[in-house]
Amino acid sequence: MKTKTGITVRDAMTKRPVTASPDETIQECAKRMSRQEVGSLVIEKKGTLLGIVSEKDIVERVVAQGKNPAEVKASEVMSKNLVTITPDKDIYDAILLMSNEEIRKLPVVDGKKLVGYLTTKDVIKIEPALFDIFYGRIEELREEGKKPLKYEYGTCEKCGSQGPVQKIKMGLYLCGSCLTK
Repeated sequence: MKTKTGITVRDAMTKRPVTASPDETIQECAKRMSRQEVGSLVIEKKGTLLGIVSEKDIVERVVAQGKNPAEVKASEVMSKNLVTITPDKDIYDAILLMSNEEIRKLPVVDGKKLVGYLTTKDVIKIEPALFDIFYGRIEELREEGKKPLKYEYGTCEKCGSQGPVQKIKMGLYLCGSCLTK
């Protein structure tokens, strides 16, 4: 597959994300987030990705519910159905995925093993122009009352490339290049 930018997720990702164990309390997680100046923690056990605890999770699932942060475990609060990406993907594919899923944080995995973490801040640091152009187009679509196209990862049934594909009416999956031909 031709790369779109030549910059891989591996080039942009945080290689040592701030992590916590599923048994840590939310109070311990919040303290770690504050010390490390991060907005989320990757929850892992023996290198295996289990979930993410974000500031939003803490506010909505603990504080707003009147639960005691010193008693609630990370495993009870973490988001478990995670969208992930592999380190060899092009940064454009990561931005597309983050936009389609409306997320700002993307665990980077090799199989089930956590190898990094990609955030919108990481993208801005390495390729600000690409980020601006892409999100500018998303805003244009929203202003026009249209939703961004929903892509999945897979194989284009026309050219055979691996990456973001969209299902069209006839049930075929096509990449962005083949969709416009």
